[in-house]
Amino acid sequence: MMKIRTGFGFDVHRLVEGRDLWLGGIKIEHSMGLLGHSDADVLIHAICDALLGAANMRDIGYHFPDTSADTLNIDSKVLLRKTVELIAGKGYVVGNIDATVCAERPKINPHVPAIKACLAEVIGTDEDNISIKATTTEKLGFTGREEGISAYAVVLIERKDD
Repeated sequence: MMKIRTGFGFDVHRLVEGRDLWLGGIKIEHSMGLLGHSDADVLIHAICDALLGAANMRDIGYHFPDTSADTLNIDSKVLLRKTVELIAGKGYVVGNIDATVCAERPKINPHVPAIKACLAEVIGTDEDNISIKATTTEKLGFTGREEGISAYAVVLIERKDD
């Protein structure tokens, strides 16, 4: 018998000048980047929160606090790899991920294949198990004013019962 669980994650970071823009583990050319203690990869952070939530292991801030020197400017791919290892410690593997990035600019859709390939490699799963979508807020709210980018993720994790 297989045990499956689902998790939901959400993250948001402010857009600022003078920072690189990292989304889904890849650097995207843009006039602004996301502000954060790490590289502020909002998509990976939402996925990590969803995975941790599905395994009932709290959230990304609990495991990788933004007060720690160990996580200062860290590549979020490292956090994702460690998150996958954490859930594996409870016997879980990633089943699938469905995530949405919410940004007015830059356009995300041209980068989706590279994001999927990057995430699949970090997680150790097939690209077909990862769905990345993009949307805008029709110029409404902080996203519409291009003050920040948000991301949402839903995941399914699986564990084989002996």
